[in-house]
Amino acid sequence: MVQDEVLFYGHSNVRSLHTKTIEITKDKHLSLRGDCIIGVRANKACSDLSESLKARLRQCHSTIIIEIMAGDETFTVRGTGDERLLLTNQHDIVIRRTHFACPRTASVGCDSASSDIPRTIISALQNSNSAGIFRITAE
Repeated sequence: MVQDEVLFYGHSNVRSLHTKTIEITKDKHLSLRGDCIIGVRANKACSDLSESLKARLRQCHSTIIIEIMAGDETFTVRGTGDERLLLTNQHDIVIRRTHFACPRTASVGCDSASSDIPRTIISALQNSNSAGIFRITAE
């Protein structure tokens, strides 16, 4: 098992309505068009994840568990690794229901998307002073 954590912050424009992806970004601002983004000012992007985690994320049969923590709540997403994952993007981390892979993708075939995150967590993340944790575990 290999794990890494990303600290991020909320933003007043967090809507979390996208049905296929979840994203966190290092960007400071968020427009209403970014409806898959749940957090900004992340302290890591794909390129910053540990090398041991990146190696596991690139294994096709790895089980990937993403825990999104905000306030007193945790939401868990399960996905899979993929040998096509580049993990080179320096700004974002995206997990996807689909099997599309690009430099921002950290997991594919996920069982949940942004629209599935409980509204209590999203409410907490609509406050720019709220911190969240995006914990990625590869088994």
